[in-house]
Amino acid sequence: MDTSMVSAYRALNEAQTAIARASTLDEALQEGLKVILKNCKAEGGAIWYANKDDNSLRPYFWVATSDLTSCSHVPGEGAVGRVFKNQQSERYLNFTAANDPMTVADFAGIDITSMICVPFSSKYNNLGCIQFINKEDGGFFTNEEADVCEMMGMLAAMALDENEQIQPEWNPGKVIMRVRGVTREYTNGDVVTKVLKGVNLDVYEGEFLVLLGESGCGKSTLLNIIGGMDHPTAGSFECFGEEFADATQERLTDYRRDNIGFIFQSYNLMPNLNAKQNLELIASLVPNPMSADEALDIVNLGQRKYNYPSQMSGGQQQRVSIARALMKRPRIILADEPTAALDYTTSIEVLDVMERIIAEGTTMIMVTHNEEICRMADRVVRMRGGRMHEVTINRHKAHATDLVW
Repeated sequence: MDTSMVSAYRALNEAQTAIARASTLDEALQEGLKVILKNCKAEGGAIWYANKDDNSLRPYFWVATSDLTSCSHVPGEGAVGRVFKNQQSERYLNFTAANDPMTVADFAGIDITSMICVPFSSKYNNLGCIQFINKEDGGFFTNEEADVCEMMGMLAAMALDENEQIQPEWNPGKVIMRVRGVTREYTNGDVVTKVLKGVNLDVYEGEFLVLLGESGCGKSTLLNIIGGMDHPTAGSFECFGEEFADATQERLTDYRRDNIGFIFQSYNLMPNLNAKQNLELIASLVPNPMSADEALDIVNLGQRKYNYPSQMSGGQQQRVSIARALMKRPRIILADEPTAALDYTTSIEVLDVMERIIAEGTTMIMVTHNEEICRMADRVVRMRGGRMHEVTINRHKAHATDLVW
């Protein structure tokens, strides 16, 4: 047996093992795709599923440097649409825009050099399409690797019990923030450090979005930019229809004051002020603030309003900082590792408060290292090396009280 066939069987066996170990259908499809991407050394890929409500193909799960949440294909149009309609794979080992310009548009921000699309169908239904794009080394897929991708499509379909259905599409609110091609570089003498290398992301009204990734991947830098605390080196950052990438400090100050609430790992409370006074300090800086008593009641600390930070636990201080963020009636709350300094029980108390705030319609973007918190999110964006790497739409959201670590 030649080396390529051995590699193919090894990849399929590894994918089958990952699927068998999965506890949910979502996990089975996601882990199976990631295994094949790794073995084919593909840069990215996506599972597209057929949405019966509007006769479109929507992204179910993807590994890519762009946000595909709002993308869709029409059956019969574009490579994904044709593969779904005809149930025949299409291989563009040496891809050019002339092959299929619609695919380039759908993968906005990605320069495609090689692509494979395969059907995703169970015994009874045409479910969608699986798409693989670009080799990590900049080369092209081989026919042997394309064969593996086709077998992967069949294997993924086999993971579906005949009575099991892909969960319905997540229906987000309107897009309130667009990040396009955002980079951030820092210069120290002759040394240039590239922290963000081209981020493309949409944020939806009322969603809970988690940014996840190892230290140094750029997630906190991205949070600082969308919070108006830093400028991108290049790219576009638009929020509520206004461009802020090149905004003056005065405009950024107004943007932060009028729209953004911040929750940090360190509570940043004034030690010589009690809880109510800490909130009233913020109230004096913004128009139409919430009352301090109301904000403290929301976080269940009305009875501690006259306590100073030194008289409160870490969890209580963090809840005061959440109340402080609410004082501004913000449209977006940004949270940077808000539970990192807290024990498990206290973390759940804080997350429970945040869950109730999100349920009231506030958009929240959180940076965290804690994988378990991702179970609460509407979407999880995993960052790697200054770029978006993987986006998961969470169709089985957990409550804060369900989390265990």
